[in-house]
Amino acid sequence: MKGFLTEKEVTKIITETVSKYNLDNKNVIVLLPDSTRSGPTDFFFKQFCNILGNKVKKLDFLITLGTHPIMNENKILKFLNITKKELKTKYSKFGIFNHRWDLPETFVTIGTISDNEICKITNGLFKEKVKIEINKLVFEYDYIIIYGPVFPHEVVGFSGGYKYLFPGIAGKEIIDFFHWLGAVITNIEINGKKDTPVRHVINKSASFLKIPIICFCSVVNDGKLIGLFTGDHNEAWQKAVELSSKVNIISKSKRYKKVLGIAPKMYDDLWTAGKVMYKLEQIVEDGGDLIIYAPHIKEVSYTHGKILDKIGYHTVDYFKKQIHKFKNISRCVMAHSSHVKGIGKYTNGIEKPRINVYLATDIPEQRCKKINLGYINPKNIDINEWLKYNEKDVLVVYNAGEVLYTYKK
Repeated sequence: MKGFLTEKEVTKIITETVSKYNLDNKNVIVLLPDSTRSGPTDFFFKQFCNILGNKVKKLDFLITLGTHPIMNENKILKFLNITKKELKTKYSKFGIFNHRWDLPETFVTIGTISDNEICKITNGLFKEKVKIEINKLVFEYDYIIIYGPVFPHEVVGFSGGYKYLFPGIAGKEIIDFFHWLGAVITNIEINGKKDTPVRHVINKSASFLKIPIICFCSVVNDGKLIGLFTGDHNEAWQKAVELSSKVNIISKSKRYKKVLGIAPKMYDDLWTAGKVMYKLEQIVEDGGDLIIYAPHIKEVSYTHGKILDKIGYHTVDYFKKQIHKFKNISRCVMAHSSHVKGIGKYTNGIEKPRINVYLATDIPEQRCKKINLGYINPKNIDINEWLKYNEKDVLVVYNAGEVLYTYKK
């Protein structure tokens, strides 16, 4: 494992990067990840304030929620590691905004990807026009700074970069489209790949935005900052992907009958803790069991729970072969559902997922059955007992959800 960057080194990189741009007396907005992404976001927030606060005309921050729950003041204070007093004094001149994806007035249309271009980008999988909407707040600024980590990702291949625009501060249509595109390609085929159709869709969407963008792409492992690449998006993001692929992908030469993925507490519902499945699906044997262990989780999704209660969790084949039944369901929600369930087949009315997914959470057994997932009482799981057989027929993965495990013979 490579060493991590010191705060002094990071401060120097930030200072040198922003000095290359004409930011004096400019309005600047910084896009930050939300609390479901690990890494020293609090440190970057404070450094941007310290370094740019007296240089620019206005400096504000926008939390790129996508469709994640709105963060209240207490959550923001904890996430940025500041006190309420500091918010009202030291940081009072800096606006800190949630991306209000839930309000139609948030958005403005910046372009449309044509059906022919979608057909070309997706290699013929889809042919439809896609409207590109984005949070209109960014048009009050002269520069956009994007900060966030780059990890293997189930929908895009690798997260980070322009993904903090789409879906970070994007409208529903583009979010629905590319999540469903990723689901149809499948997590196993796309996760940990740099060059994917979904990334091309995101890059095309970003091309409609004409505001200058400065990127800070970090690489994080076990909460520590391993690398930081800055400046032009393409260069910074690609360098971050190169490093992330080395430190955040673990290759296994075998598959396991049972995999216990222990979710960190930054995932507070299954919508986010589903990443445990996304990162571990490949190393479970056919017919094997994947357990998402998260006793702290009480909810399926704070945003989309009612829809998921209605449709349940199913393979993408289940949805594709009877898509007419789900024409009024968000494709983003169906994508999440199929990613958690994993790949499989739906033939003659019978669904056969490749592996079995169990929840060892505080979500009741009855609800687990309702949404078509297995249930294990977390109190019945003795992690120490599992560890006795670790790397034999079973595998225990702590802080699951960010590091991708792949299977190679």
